[in-house]
Amino acid sequence: MVQEIKIKNYLSFKDEVIFSFEATKDTFAEDYQVVEVAPGVRLLRLAMIYGANASGKSNLLSAFDFLENFWRNQSNSIEDETGVIPFLLDKVTPQEPSEFELIFYVDGTKYWYQLSIDEHAVHSEKLYYYKTVQPTLLFDRKLVNGQSVITYGAPVKLSAVEKEKIAVECLKNMSFFAARDKANVNIPDIDIASSLMKRQFMPVILPKSALFEYAERKAVEDNSLKTHLLNFLKQADFNISDVVTDVIKEQIPENYLRMVLNSDVVPAIEKEQLRKDGTVTHYKTMFEHTINSQDGETKFYLPKDLESLGTLRTFGIETAIYYAQQMGAFLPIDEIENSLHPQLLRFILLDFLRKNTNAQLLITTHYDPLLNDISRPNDQRIFRKDSVWFTEKNDNGHTEVYSLAEFRGLNRLSSIQKAYNQGNFGAFPQIDL
Repeated sequence: MVQEIKIKNYLSFKDEVIFSFEATKDTFAEDYQVVEVAPGVRLLRLAMIYGANASGKSNLLSAFDFLENFWRNQSNSIEDETGVIPFLLDKVTPQEPSEFELIFYVDGTKYWYQLSIDEHAVHSEKLYYYKTVQPTLLFDRKLVNGQSVITYGAPVKLSAVEKEKIAVECLKNMSFFAARDKANVNIPDIDIASSLMKRQFMPVILPKSALFEYAERKAVEDNSLKTHLLNFLKQADFNISDVVTDVIKEQIPENYLRMVLNSDVVPAIEKEQLRKDGTVTHYKTMFEHTINSQDGETKFYLPKDLESLGTLRTFGIETAIYYAQQMGAFLPIDEIENSLHPQLLRFILLDFLRKNTNAQLLITTHYDPLLNDISRPNDQRIFRKDSVWFTEKNDNGHTEVYSLAEFRGLNRLSSIQKAYNQGNFGAFPQIDL
């Protein structure tokens, strides 16, 4: 589980900012919104970020997305760019590396990852773990004369040949973890951490993400997911009794096949299928609606094109959340309320929290009535105060990140939503109406 991320000189973060999932001493909903990952270390399963448009909410999610892609990307050329974007509203920072630090836990063990990187090369990359109160180095990778030089801590036992294999693969613009994968070398103490870093960090869900197509395919492959989705849609009052998907394979003409295989746009997994049998797969999904009429109970089938955007987005978001829960993964969702009714949004978040797993959800939202679900008496509260964070840009364009829990006197407020709209916490657009 993620405890904390530090970001510096990345997108709108000029100076170092810290975002944390660490819980305060508040004991509300302790049994299902907080996980004790180690003695005395309690981490939240949900965090919500508020802020004006262009204040940096999405950029915070993007930092996680950048790291997830960087850890996986196996570059084949030192000319490839790393994809990092520094703070550009300054004369100095575009020439300086971006910096990230991540603290996370795997099976009760604390890990500390550090990265310094510019558009062309990794300047420094380190991983530590804590078997005592002091950190123990696992690897330290530096840029020396344009080349990556890797040293290992005492717990890492590798032969000279294995070290050389990793060194050869570790181009200056790629991660140590991607190089280790290419070299196919087992490093148990490091592999435990990299397994979480590469497999349990899910891509950011954006407002325009093609979620339904992803969910459609997964529901065909996974009957347990389909059962979950149908139960969820029923509880959420969608009047959908079944989802029926036909898998259609079409043969591709030879001349078009050659063009597609040479394309840089078509995903590798689709190219592989085309090479095998020269076909492309389509999915045709119909939603079954059961209606009670004068003639009794009748079933009608509607194509996905006639379903609402809210239905399709719920289908996709809930699929992603389902797999996050199955894997105990970290899932970021940008503007989660997009196309969703407020009660449906609450239901999605509560349903996630009530399934007691190590999965973590980080969302951005403009839907401020959720703040009143924090300021009610305990028997009516839904969310914790420490689950709310804010982003605000200062005059030089830098995004500041801070928690609602940092403010005093919250228990005396009758409405946190009203206080937010009055500008008491900042992170609110200054618009003259």
